[in-house]
Parts: sequence; C-alpha cells; structure tokens
Amino acid sequence: MSSHPTEFQGSVIDALREAIERQVPDSRAEVNGGGGHYTIEVTSPAFAGKNMLQSQRLVYSAITDLMKGDMAPVHAVDSLKTRTP
Repeated sequence: MSSHPTEFQGSVIDALREAIERQVPDSRAEVNGGGGHYTIEVTSPAFAGKNMLQSQRLVYSAITDLMKGDMAPVHAVDSLKTRTP
C-alpha cells in the first residue's frame, strides 16, 4: 500500500462502509484497502433496473465527502462492483 497523507481520524474502511450503507437503501458494503486506495463491493436491491454507471453513481454520491480535497482519506477507488441480491 502506498502512503496517502490525510488528517482523517478513525477507520477509513468503516467510514466508507457506514456512508454507503446509510445512503444506499438496504445495502451491504464490503470495503478493503488502505493508503488512500480502496476496493468496494456493494449489494443492494436499489441497483435493480439500473445500468452499471447508474449504480456506481449511487455509491460515489454516498462517499463523495470522503474523496473531497487534497487531504481526503480516499484518494482512489480502484475497484467498485455493484450487485443486486
């Protein structure tokens, strides 16, 4: 993992998971990574009938605050998978 400077306090993985599960209805998020780079897999019935881009936009809208600014705790989402249950 690379080093990524941030002023964020706490677990970035937990913050990502909680933000996604709070904003994407009935979702279960699995988050891995570190050093500013993360992989995310989200399962939710909210993705039914949506194409991949629409589903991924739902997830990114949930985590945008964690990706803002030069010192953001999330530098990149290396992999984002969305699935319906």
